[in-house]
Amino acid sequence: IAYREGENITQYMMDRCRLDLYYPAGAAAEAFPTVVWFHGGGLKGGSKYLPKGLEGRGLAVAAVNYRLSPDVMVRDCVEDAAAAIDWVFDHIGDYGGDPQKIFVSGHSAGGYLASMVGLDRKWMAAHGRDANDIAGLIPFSGHTITHFTVREELGMPGEQPLIDEMAPLFHVRADAPPILLITGDRELELLGRYEENAYFWRMMKVNGHTRTTLYELGGYDHGGMVQPAVPLLVRFVERLSREPR
Repeated sequence: IAYREGENITQYMMDRCRLDLYYPAGAAAEAFPTVVWFHGGGLKGGSKYLPKGLEGRGLAVAAVNYRLSPDVMVRDCVEDAAAAIDWVFDHIGDYGGDPQKIFVSGHSAGGYLASMVGLDRKWMAAHGRDANDIAGLIPFSGHTITHFTVREELGMPGEQPLIDEMAPLFHVRADAPPILLITGDRELELLGRYEENAYFWRMMKVNGHTRTTLYELGGYDHGGMVQPAVPLLVRFVERLSREPR
C-alpha cells in the first residue's frame, strides 16, 4: 500500500514509500491493536517484513518501507516514518483496527525512527496529529543518541557520539507515550547501544516520565535480539490495550 500521495511524489517515493498490512481475518468482537514496524539496516538498507511471532496474536502489523541514505537525508527517512504512521491512523479503522491502539516499533534503525517520531512532536504535527496519540513506543536496540548515519552526513565518525535535535535523547519529556526499550547483551551489542538506552531510560525518569521500561536480553547480540524481544512487545501491547485511554 502506498502511504504517501500528492503532487510532489517522486518515482523513488512511489517505489519505497509503501507498507504491507497484516490484520486479523474475520470479524473481531473488539477492535484490534496495531503495531507499525520499521525495519533496520542503518537507514541505508533493508526492507519491510513481518517479524516472526507476531502472526496470530490478534493484532495488526503495518510493515513499512522508507527511503534510504544516501539517496535522501535522514530527515527524509523520519518524514516517511511519520507519514506511514499517519496513514495507519487514518485507515486502520477501515480494516477493523482501533486507532486508539496504535503502537510503533522497529529494530535498530527502525527503533530509532520509532523513537524520533514518538518523542519529537514536530514530525507528526506536520500531519496535523499529536505524537501522544501513539499508544506506545517499542524500539528494539535503537539509537537514542544521534544516529550514526546522521553523524556521517555531518562528517563525523561512528565512534564519536552526538546528541542534537536528531537524537531521541534530545526530546525526553514527561508526557511522552509509554515506552518499552529492549536491547541485546551490553557486551554483544553494537557500540554502546545498551548504555545509551540505559541513559535514555534514566533521563526519562529524571524528567518525570513514569512509564519507561528497559530490558537487556543477556546472551543475544544486536541482530539476534529481535526474536526473543517479540514476546515482550506482545505483552506490552496486550497490557496497554486493556487500559482506557
